[in-house]
Amino acid sequence: MASTVKRTAEASMIIEEISSSEFLAGLQKTRTVLIPLGATEGHGQHLPLGTDTFQAEDVCRLLAQRRDLFVAPSLPYGVCRSTEQHPGTLGIRTETLKQLVLDVVESLYRQGLRCFLILSGHAGGTHNAILIDAGEQVLKTYADVRIAVVTEYQLAYAESQGIIETTADSHAGEIETSRMLATRPQLVKSGFGAPDAPNFPKHILVRNKPLYWSSGIWGNPGKASREKGERIQEAVVNALDRLVTELENFREE
Repeated sequence: MASTVKRTAEASMIIEEISSSEFLAGLQKTRTVLIPLGATEGHGQHLPLGTDTFQAEDVCRLLAQRRDLFVAPSLPYGVCRSTEQHPGTLGIRTETLKQLVLDVVESLYRQGLRCFLILSGHAGGTHNAILIDAGEQVLKTYADVRIAVVTEYQLAYAESQGIIETTADSHAGEIETSRMLATRPQLVKSGFGAPDAPNFPKHILVRNKPLYWSSGIWGNPGKASREKGERIQEAVVNALDRLVTELENFREE
């Protein structure tokens, strides 16, 4: 059963918000750190460009109110292929992402952290393959590290079954719109747009990506609601809580 103990905001170990002495005190309680990553990319005409980053950061902060763990500053840039030509998308190269993650983990390791959970709010396939590649390199570099890499949207999709109505809902659809209505309603624009999905040709790479996915919507945002978002958000935090416990207790055979 997931912990329901709520800690004060002051007690939460959000690295960018605590002092050096508070960081040292935190190391006496835990060596676990969550590293939230997102992206700055188009999410239809109704959601903010920072949706992926907000979702990853929010669940990390909520979990830090339940249990002792550090939360690293969010990284708001990702590898964005399908949306790279949509207005406002700010993507980085695969090699940049990998080196950035390796540098952050190395720095956290030098500060005493040993249990790392990389949580990506951006669900791009290339993006997340790079995160796994970086995680594998971390395992080879540090013998005393435990590491997990998870796409936050995978947790959201799995935990939202029975809550959402849209089959194969994904980018800027029912799930993400519901969650943003629950957490940052002031950033959600009215007129969510019609249900849609990308129509890229199989196996063929294209230059004009908006030609095959102009809306940036994959799913049905019209089915979204704040109540659904609140339920999904709680379920994702619970799932993340369970994963952290599993990682902290993990021992290879």
